[in-house]
Amino acid sequence: MTTSKDLKFLQEAVWNGSLPLEIKLSPSDCRIYNQADPYLVTNVPSPLLDITLNSLQIHSHRLSYLPFLLPRLHAFFRPFLIDPDVASNEGWFSFEGVPLKWHYPIGLLYDLFSGASPAQAPSHRLSSEDSPEVLPWKLVLHFTEWPDEQLVRLDPEGKVLHDAFINSVKEADFLRNGTAKGIMSLSKGDSTQLWSAVQEHKFTTYNLIAQKLLYAQGAPLRHIPLRVYLPASPSASEPTSGHLKVVQSLVTPSLPNSREQQTLGVILHSLLPSLFPSRRTPILAKPVLHGTVVPLGASLEELVKAAAYLDGWVHLGVMMMG
Repeated sequence: MTTSKDLKFLQEAVWNGSLPLEIKLSPSDCRIYNQADPYLVTNVPSPLLDITLNSLQIHSHRLSYLPFLLPRLHAFFRPFLIDPDVASNEGWFSFEGVPLKWHYPIGLLYDLFSGASPAQAPSHRLSSEDSPEVLPWKLVLHFTEWPDEQLVRLDPEGKVLHDAFINSVKEADFLRNGTAKGIMSLSKGDSTQLWSAVQEHKFTTYNLIAQKLLYAQGAPLRHIPLRVYLPASPSASEPTSGHLKVVQSLVTPSLPNSREQQTLGVILHSLLPSLFPSRRTPILAKPVLHGTVVPLGASLEELVKAAAYLDGWVHLGVMMMG
């Protein structure tokens, strides 16, 4: 059982998780054709901006979203763009030719696509430094040829991203409490502060409002907002590599007809028995959250309280073993 001190430690560890990124402008958008093509590196240790001839040092958080980087990236790369008047919201990212879904948190995208080996953390810790062999994570930034079949277009005002996030928060709220009254009854001020805290990565402000949502009804959680992501074969709608299957089901925090807490191993065995034949030991696949392998004995209720993403969901990646 996790103590309140452990819970606070885990929340802060997850919140402070960062990733170094190396972002290069797509050759199809760049007017420079030699090896001096501009690139950008986000540096984990330094929260300050450090501009050199062809690079810019900024800070990137695992819980954040790629579109939040677009205004700064657009301003930095504008002198190198074939069309310098293209809007920043026309930007999209890819990794090894795979368009990255902008509504997925950066840390989740990294866990799903980078190929990094997750950390084997002790049971009291859910966040760790990622594998150095794939860092910085190298992404390509595009401002043309938007992949409409795979990504919804962004708008100049940021409403599309905002609405996608709020809708995800509503879904999580409904699953936890059986109603979305928590998020729907937030004052305009609280709603504005919640989105600002997500954009500006302010833990105290975010946590204050998130706690109102988590315990909005003053009753035990009804269901756990859990999504499981695993590799899948390309489909007709997504013929490229990097296709994912998302598994979601109604998951209760306790075992049926029991007060015993539901564990991750039990629910993964139920949802994906071919990948998780054992409820206690990873044999064919391992669950990854925030760059770390999660023990199958972890309580789902404690996971959602300590390690949910900003939208209230536990976004769990599955990595094959061997």
